[in-house]
Amino acid sequence: MSDNAGANETDLISLSLDMLSKKWNIHPIIRDLHVGKRTDLQDYQIKVNQVTFHIPYIIDHSLFLLWQCLWPDCHNCCTRQGRLPLTVDDIAKISKNLGYKNRSDFLKKETYIATWDNNSVNNSDNSKLISTLTMINLKRKSDEIERDNGTPLPCRFLNDHGSCTLHPEKPGVCWLYPFFSWSQFENNRMVVHASFQLTGDCPGFYLSSDIGEDMEKILDEYSKKIYDYTMNINTTMRDGFGRIDLID
Repeated sequence: MSDNAGANETDLISLSLDMLSKKWNIHPIIRDLHVGKRTDLQDYQIKVNQVTFHIPYIIDHSLFLLWQCLWPDCHNCCTRQGRLPLTVDDIAKISKNLGYKNRSDFLKKETYIATWDNNSVNNSDNSKLISTLTMINLKRKSDEIERDNGTPLPCRFLNDHGSCTLHPEKPGVCWLYPFFSWSQFENNRMVVHASFQLTGDCPGFYLSSDIGEDMEKILDEYSKKIYDYTMNINTTMRDGFGRIDLID
């Protein structure tokens, strides 16, 4: 990512945090974490079932960054989702949910293909790989096109009560939020990792001196969602419904 691209991303996150602050109290440390201003971070790793979670730990304050969902008071993840990439499993479930008898009609009317910078792929030493990701995306608005990809938009499947009309067959990426995941080979086997998306759109982050029982329950619940989604992503790429390109 170029310096200008990084600066633009930080500006967008700051703008999102400003919007969030109109309704929610955002702790200054959490704001600094979102915009990358903290230099006193430690990557605290905790393995839950088949997923290794990477939890930010603020060394100078001896605090963990943790999360809980604030729905139904908040559904920002549905009103400001940047894109809805689909796995092969998503395509099968959602096309059936929407009443399509064949997959080709669903793909033609409800989806589009887009390519974007992918910053969630890690190397074996946990360093970031420079890559682009190409996938089929569910349209968040009926006339969405590739140019809209990455732009926060309200999802057309969110009803007036703040509920998803596709649930429980909503895209796997929606189940994943606010985590992102990646897989890598370690000791000749596939291992799944996950960490938080810090996009400035979720008010559910908080600080605590310990992980706590509530967060442990969340990690246990999300570990299966994350593992299944990551495996579905790998299947999607292998079956030719998506592509990751690494840049030298």
